[in-house]
Amino acid sequence: MERHLVGIVIPAYNEERTILHVIEKVSQYGVPIVVNDASSDQTEQVAQAASAQVVTHPYNMGYDAALESGFGRADVLGCQLVITVDADGQHPPELLQEYIDRLSNTADVVAGVRDVKQRFAERLFGWLTTLLYGVQDPLCGMKGYRIAVYQRAGHFDSYHSIGTELLLFALRSGFQVEQVAVKTRKRQGRSRFGQVFSGNYKIMRAMMLSFIKIQPAR
Repeated sequence: MERHLVGIVIPAYNEERTILHVIEKVSQYGVPIVVNDASSDQTEQVAQAASAQVVTHPYNMGYDAALESGFGRADVLGCQLVITVDADGQHPPELLQEYIDRLSNTADVVAGVRDVKQRFAERLFGWLTTLLYGVQDPLCGMKGYRIAVYQRAGHFDSYHSIGTELLLFALRSGFQVEQVAVKTRKRQGRSRFGQVFSGNYKIMRAMMLSFIKIQPAR
């Protein structure tokens, strides 16, 4: 797969300390698309100086809206594959080639499976999706998609799903979903899920909405 056909979407909020390193590492695999979610630091300027595609929100809209904007830009750019990675440096960039290889062959979606899940709500969500769909870690931020999955759904997220709605749509719609083990690195700065209580609340909310809106395929 040619590099310009792979969009690597990086949601970013106040990640000036890590964003340059992430851009440099992922650029060899595809086009870095940084979605600056109204950062108050130099995230936008650093990303622009690194020649990334930059989408900037006028105000903080959240993780799912950032992914939505990133997929929209990737679609406009004509990308055939889109892979999401976090801006904090947790995800190993060397795995991107495996994602690209799988998406270029049999997979429509590739879902990462982290070695560590810190919150009870993350483990519960993973237990439910394993039981219903065989997918162990719906909340891993490193996922890959053929753009056709996004185009068929018509959007990435409609109910603040913490990055899970398009994956669950793919499972329900009969797309081929494969999984890859992801050994995460210690993040710098604040988790995208927030602190312990607020993080568990957000995940539980997303999980309940997911299973209200998306029932198991029959």
